Amino acid sequence: METRVAILGIIVENNTAICDVQNLLSEYAEFIIGRMGIPYKQKNVRIISVVLDAPVDTINALTGKIGKIQGISAKTVYSKV
Repeated sequence: METRVAILGIIVENNTAICDVQNLLSEYAEFIIGRMGIPYKQKNVRIISVVLDAPVDTINALTGKIGKIQGISAKTVYSKV
């Protein structure tokens, strides 16, 4: 199956939802190339970027599941390759 490289950007505004995000990322660990998390204390948010190499349907499923968690925003940017 063809895969795409993408960056999933996640903003965590609800700190109690961090465990839910972590659990979902663990489920999709085989597709994750790398990730970086930055706590932004001045605004009381966490910013997470996740780099994926996966089928588009898999990336969309992960983005949708994370985006449905209360207090979480998620958007994906796809490469052309």
